[in-house]
Amino acid sequence: MVLFREQIRYKSRKEVDKLREAGRLAANALRLAAKAAKPGVTLLELDRLAENYIRKQGAVPGFKGYHGFPGTLCTSVNDKVVHGIPSDYALRDGDVLSIDCGAKLDGFNGDTCLTVGVGHISEKSENLIRTAQLAMFRGIEFSKVGNRLGDMSTAVQSFAEGAGYSIVREYIGHGIGRDLHEDPQVVYADQPSGTGFRFEPGMTITIEPILVDGNHACQVESDGWTVRTKDGSWSAQFEHMIAITNEGPRILSLPDPDFELASGL
Repeated sequence: MVLFREQIRYKSRKEVDKLREAGRLAANALRLAAKAAKPGVTLLELDRLAENYIRKQGAVPGFKGYHGFPGTLCTSVNDKVVHGIPSDYALRDGDVLSIDCGAKLDGFNGDTCLTVGVGHISEKSENLIRTAQLAMFRGIEFSKVGNRLGDMSTAVQSFAEGAGYSIVREYIGHGIGRDLHEDPQVVYADQPSGTGFRFEPGMTITIEPILVDGNHACQVESDGWTVRTKDGSWSAQFEHMIAITNEGPRILSLPDPDFELASGL
């Protein structure tokens, strides 16, 4: 049964388990693509790899066709922040690639993202990627029953800015379920502690702050999808789906354990 409160769809345990299955498939496909992200490989090749895996599992790509988006993956390289369309761009040594993957299984959506370095990357890029991942986990840590959105947002923003990075404002997290994007909106900056919605059992949301190593201002490219930083700063993003429970946040987008070992990630 789905309950509605302030437009938030609260999920039953059975529905959370369904989301976990969709999240698992998306996570597996994401790691297949990440492992294949080597110099000379094109973004379209990564996209086909992920799509083939998802369809073989009896699921469908969650992003493909969503509001007209053409790919299974969002592939954002270097100063591209989010929603990068897979293309024939061949990855180069030193690139930083954010990959976002969605899968829909039995009517429920999985959505997860990670960032990888291609070939040999600079120490600056390594630090950016590492900090982006830690910022995501900081957000998950503070997404617990009794806290408010502002408590989580402040924790993430303080962590990121304390490390010398800024957080993109325009592109944020969201609720997830039968629809890819549901209420509530989940922000990671400029939300004071003690304000915003209260985390409650049954909520299912994404934690996905985007960090950049310069100014957070962005603009959309002419394709209508790809977003990049205005000043050319590079970005990194990690994303997990989580369920809010009385026992703490439950991550719904972990890959199969043996799949993780096999991929080397």
